[in-house]
Amino acid sequence: MTVRFAGIELANPIIAASGTFGYGIEFEDIVDLERIGAFVSKGLSREPMAGNEPPRMVHTSAGMLNAIGLQNIGVADFLSKKLPELKRYPKARCIVNVFGYQVTDYVAVIEQLNDAEGIIAYELNVSCPNVHEGGMTFGADPGALEYLVARAKAAAKRPLIVKLSPNVTSIGQMARIAALAGADAISLTNTFLAMAIDVETRQPALRNITGGLSGPAIKPIALRMVYETAKAVSIPILGMGGIVTTEDAVEFLMAGATAVQVGTASYADPRAVERLVKGLETWCRSHNVERVASLTGSLSIPWLKEKS
Repeated sequence: MTVRFAGIELANPIIAASGTFGYGIEFEDIVDLERIGAFVSKGLSREPMAGNEPPRMVHTSAGMLNAIGLQNIGVADFLSKKLPELKRYPKARCIVNVFGYQVTDYVAVIEQLNDAEGIIAYELNVSCPNVHEGGMTFGADPGALEYLVARAKAAAKRPLIVKLSPNVTSIGQMARIAALAGADAISLTNTFLAMAIDVETRQPALRNITGGLSGPAIKPIALRMVYETAKAVSIPILGMGGIVTTEDAVEFLMAGATAVQVGTASYADPRAVERLVKGLETWCRSHNVERVASLTGSLSIPWLKEKS
């Protein structure tokens, strides 16, 4: 069940996604932190952030909308209050999500994290659709993305994963830009910009007006983007977007992902990541798959071979 990406070995390819798993330690009584492949922390900024005003979450027919606004305790408190608690789980694999309004913010957070123990990689959030500046601006602008990734890579002492925005014209182009600028891996997709309206009040359901759509509704689009990205770059991909079942995870691996992240499913089932680890083990046994890593990019399209 082990997989490797960007020089990192994981016990399995199931990762808890940023923003849905707290700082990891909050789930210690629910999930075996050493059983899952890894978890990604909430996005950390230079200073604490209160996030957007409520209402900030709305259920949809096939997922949810959120406009949390990257509420977080800030990098200093994470280092002093959250990360030390994880020492009780030496086999737990922590990836830290990093956010900023300016390039210097990203770099400052990374520099503060560099000498801390217990972190295996950084995930650069350039794709949050529910803040008014930073984040998505970098993810949608090729030049800004290239500059940010290059600066972050130069500052980082650990592998750098770039979390791309799906709200772009060509995901393959943005992935290539990130890879050429130094990214060690790509994670995608983040949520899709969306909105909901309360028809009784005739007002937006979210105070922020728009938010990020996640859950099963986005899975087919996210899967297509992982497939396209796998054809565009040679660096590893962490796929996500509406993964709920074991078969969902297998689809993303076959499309080209090395590992997958599970997010919204954890709201309905806090043990979703651990359930998927067990489910993937069972699926591999029943399908005579000796190495889960062999599933990556194994999608077969026989009619294309016939034409060639």
